Amino acid sequence: MTDHIPSASLAAYTAGEPGLDDAAVWAVEVHLENCAECRARMAGLAPPPVLALLDDVQVMIDRGVRSGPGPVRRRTWRRLAHRWAVWSVVPWLTLVFSAVLAAFLLDREFPQRPSLVLLLAPVAPLAGLAIAWSRRSDPAWEITVGTSRAGLELLLRRTVVVLATVLPPLAWAGWLLEMSPALWLLPSLAFTAATLLLGGLIGVARAATLLSAGWLLAVALPAVLTSNLPVVVRPSSVPVWAAAALIGAVLAVLRAGDHRRFN
Repeated sequence: MTDHIPSASLAAYTAGEPGLDDAAVWAVEVHLENCAECRARMAGLAPPPVLALLDDVQVMIDRGVRSGPGPVRRRTWRRLAHRWAVWSVVPWLTLVFSAVLAAFLLDREFPQRPSLVLLLAPVAPLAGLAIAWSRRSDPAWEITVGTSRAGLELLLRRTVVVLATVLPPLAWAGWLLEMSPALWLLPSLAFTAATLLLGGLIGVARAATLLSAGWLLAVALPAVLTSNLPVVVRPSSVPVWAAAALIGAVLAVLRAGDHRRFN
């Protein structure tokens, strides 16, 4: 096989005869890589069904090259999910649901003690925010920050998803405990706005952690230890919470440029 492949060996290779040993197959393939004449001879030895199949494949390849790949069809719910949420937030939301349920059960069992639902409401959405806007929890963060919607717009989308999943169980618990919705809703919105505002400076995850720790240590823990309902969660504090939520939201929008990156 110094010049060209012998006709018998080429015919056996083309027909795929099992009697052709591995060394002979290897020699034929090496020669075919560099010899156009033997490749043409092999094409003439191929049976008609193989030639017809090759012709069909060639037609489909040529058609695909001319037309290009078609658009990838994605289901609507998947497209919306990618725009509005990140899947890594699901375990944290499950944890929040469990915490709200536990707080509700304890409030029903010990009605004389400060309401744990009220003490939990301000910081309930913050765990979801910390996960929804963090490079450590979003595997696609490099792609996300390079899109035109990156920044406050995308962060607000994910914040809406977090609030839409956290506020309903709080509303359910507050309704069963006969609480005024303003007592748990306004603190939640105020702390959410404060997290967005502070998160533009130090990172959303750090801001959520700092505000949550400050609230739990300065308000929730003393209330549980002393069995006294703090002034900040009494009905008289509602106007202050409303003003704080409004001012925090306005300032977060004005500082929208601080959220052009993940932290």
